[in-house]
Amino acid sequence: MRLVVARCSVDYAGRLSSHLPLGTRLLVLKGDGSVLVHADTLSYKPLNWMSPPCVTTVIEPDDDQADAGVIQIWKVAQAKTADLLVISIHEILHDSTHELGIDPGLQKDGVEADLQKLLAEQIDLLGDGHRLVRREYMTAIGPVDILARDANGGSVAIEIKRRGDIDGVEQLTRYLELMNRDPLLQPVQGVFAAQEIKPQARVLAEDRGIRCLLLDYDAMRGLDDSAHRLF
Repeated sequence: MRLVVARCSVDYAGRLSSHLPLGTRLLVLKGDGSVLVHADTLSYKPLNWMSPPCVTTVIEPDDDQADAGVIQIWKVAQAKTADLLVISIHEILHDSTHELGIDPGLQKDGVEADLQKLLAEQIDLLGDGHRLVRREYMTAIGPVDILARDANGGSVAIEIKRRGDIDGVEQLTRYLELMNRDPLLQPVQGVFAAQEIKPQARVLAEDRGIRCLLLDYDAMRGLDDSAHRLF
């Protein structure tokens, strides 16, 4: 992984276009080819990024760009689309490379991991016609718990929590924003699944078009025997 702190401006051209004026930012170049642009705000959410597969090319500025103070231009091209991230660097304040090795992956707690396994096996809880694509579908910013297809073949990304709060909705929102840039997946519907969903999280999820799904852990394990209930 390469970490560069630089004064730069950033332009993104593709399905959506955006511009970041000159400022000091952290540029993260990962081993999978992804490039992320971070500010000293917004927690762990990047200001802009390009997800793999992509290729980064460093070119020299032309005379007009050099006169404006640009010393390097990074062009990050998406291999599957015409999207292009252009980073115009004016000054490099820090540049280091670190070998992180193979990451063992996120270890979820027992109940959450069990919920993921059970929902993958009982994917019809999402609705008739749903089918599992895979568990732990990897994105450039981490794995979404389950990727599925609905009855119409549309992509469905499911994030699973024991207790669903606003942070979980924000996490799924970031996954959806990234996955919807992939033409092979878009449009991607989001499902926020949990044993308990806090009211504020439900309001936020529904406002963003994310469906909420309550999971009954005991029923999914086959332990909720109606013969032993009064009602």
